Amino acid sequence: MKLTEKMHHWFRVPQPLTRKRMLFALVIAVGADGLQLLLTTIGWLGPNQIIDVVTMVIVSRLIGFHWLLLPTFALELVPFVDDLPTWTACAIAVITLRKREQRNRPPTPPLPSPKPTIEI
Repeated sequence: MKLTEKMHHWFRVPQPLTRKRMLFALVIAVGADGLQLLLTTIGWLGPNQIIDVVTMVIVSRLIGFHWLLLPTFALELVPFVDDLPTWTACAIAVITLRKREQRNRPPTPPLPSPKPTIEI
């Protein structure tokens, strides 16, 4: 498998974007933001970067990689900004963009019906 094929596989957008995938991506994003906020209020400087990496990978696999995920990942490294629900906002934005893309995509033409075979 070529490198470009491997990258295309990692950055592909799942078709179609199902309600289950969207809901699971939102649950992961909200959970990551909540866990990071909880760890910050406790005063434990925990594995926030590990949470960010895992969240980015899981959300990317569920709803497809989008360039909005990169600034969100970078914002999580900034003190005090990382307390904002950036993963949740990003997941909502990406889901909205993906749904708009699917809605604007032209419908696929129906497959031609197979011709009947006549046996003699």
